[in-house]
Amino acid sequence: MPSQIILPDWLIITPHEPPKANWGARVVGDRIDAVGPNAELQSAYPDDDVIDASGHVLAPGFVNAHTHLYGVLAHGIPLDKAPSDFWAFLADFWWPLVEDALDHEMICAATDWACIEMLRSGVTGFYDCLEAPYAIPDALLAQKEVVDRRGLRGILSFEATERVSKANGQLGLQENARFIDHCRQEGGLVQGLMCFHTTFTCSAGFIQQAFEMAAERDVLTHMHCNEGVHEPNYALEHFGMRTLEYYEQLGVTGPHMLASQCVQLSERERAIIAERGIKVTHMPLSNCEVGGGIAPVPEQLAAGVTLGLGSDGYINDFFEVMRGAFLIHKAHHQNPQVMPAHEVWHLATEGGARALGWEKVGRIEPGWAADLQIIRADLPTPLAEHNLYEQLLLWRNHAHVRDVMVAGRWRVRDHAVLDADIPAIRARVHENAHRMWAKA
Repeated sequence: MPSQIILPDWLIITPHEPPKANWGARVVGDRIDAVGPNAELQSAYPDDDVIDASGHVLAPGFVNAHTHLYGVLAHGIPLDKAPSDFWAFLADFWWPLVEDALDHEMICAATDWACIEMLRSGVTGFYDCLEAPYAIPDALLAQKEVVDRRGLRGILSFEATERVSKANGQLGLQENARFIDHCRQEGGLVQGLMCFHTTFTCSAGFIQQAFEMAAERDVLTHMHCNEGVHEPNYALEHFGMRTLEYYEQLGVTGPHMLASQCVQLSERERAIIAERGIKVTHMPLSNCEVGGGIAPVPEQLAAGVTLGLGSDGYINDFFEVMRGAFLIHKAHHQNPQVMPAHEVWHLATEGGARALGWEKVGRIEPGWAADLQIIRADLPTPLAEHNLYEQLLLWRNHAHVRDVMVAGRWRVRDHAVLDADIPAIRARVHENAHRMWAKA
C-alpha cells in the first residue's frame, strides 16, 4: 500500500485540541496511519514519499453537511422582482424557475462545477439534496457519475415531495430507495439516504412511509425544518401544534432524523431536538439570503445537539460559510464570546461528519479517513497556538488551499483540481444556465 508523510508547520488533529507546531501525519492507503513531530516521522519512515508542506497548515477536510449542487444555475437568474418573503421565495422563484426546470444535463453540469468549488475550498465530503420533480427517475445515478469522477466522499438524495402530485411523491421516495440499495451493493465513497421536503408539501402518511423505508435500509431521513416562519405557522394552523411537535406525534423523531435549517424554533422544539437526538445542519449564509432568520445554534450546541455546517448551495467557499457562523451569532447575541473559532472549525469538520452518520471522518488521527487539506500559512501576522483557528477562519479562503486529499488520493495539487478542464466545465454551466433562464 502506498505510504507518504506530510510535513507542515502546523497540524490540526481536531479543533477541540490546540494545534501542534511542526507536527505532521503519515498516510497509508485511505487512512491516517500516524501523527507526530515532523522529525520523528521522518526518522521512523525514511522510505516514505515526503510531501513538503512547510509554510502551511495540515487540517482535516471540511464536511459540507447540506448543499444543493444544482443551486449554481440560479446564480444571476433574471427576476422581475425579488421575493418578498420565504413563501414567495419558494412559490414564485425557486419552485417554478429552478427546481421544475431541471433535467439530467443541467443537474450534471451544475454538480461538476459545485464539486470543483468544494474541492478548491478544502471540502472533502458533502451531503446533497436534489430537488427536481420532473428529472426522475435516475437523476441520482446521473449525478453519482460526476461525483465519482471528482472523487469526493458524498451522500446524494432526492427531495421527495407531493407538491406536484401524490404519484410524483412516490417516484421521489423510490428514487431514494433504489439509489441507497445501488450504492450499498456497489460500495465506494458515494452513498444515499432518504429525503422528503417539509410538512407543508408532504402528508402524514407520506412522511411516515419515508421513515419506514429509511429504517428498512438503516439510513438517515432528511427534511428541511422551520427554515422560516411559514412552516411552524402552517403546522399551527393545520395540525394545532408546531412542526417538531407534529413530527413527535407522528412517531418519527429520533437519532435517525436529519433536520436541516431549524431556524424558527420554539423552546419546546429545541427541547425535542435535544431529547430525541435529532441531528441538525446549519446554513448561516443562506438563512440570511432567504430572510429566514438566525438559527439558535449556540443554544443547540449547549444542549449537546449533533450539529454540522452547510453551504445550502449558495456560497460554496467553505471559509465564507465558517465566517458566517463565526460572526452572525456574535452579532445576534451581542456577545463576542459566542461561537468561538475552534467550535466553528469542529462544525465544519467532525461535527458535519457526525451529523451525516460518518464514523472516523473529520480528524487527522490514526485510523481515521485520510480526508485532509493543506492551507497556506503566510498571513501578515504570525500563527500561534492561541490564534491559529481564528486567524485561518477569518483571513483564508479557497485561494489559500494548496492541496486536498480524499480517502488517501490527491484531488487538488498546487491549487489545481486534478483531471478537471475548468474552462470546459464553466462553459457547460453557462450553456445550461441559459437553458434554465430561458424558461424563466
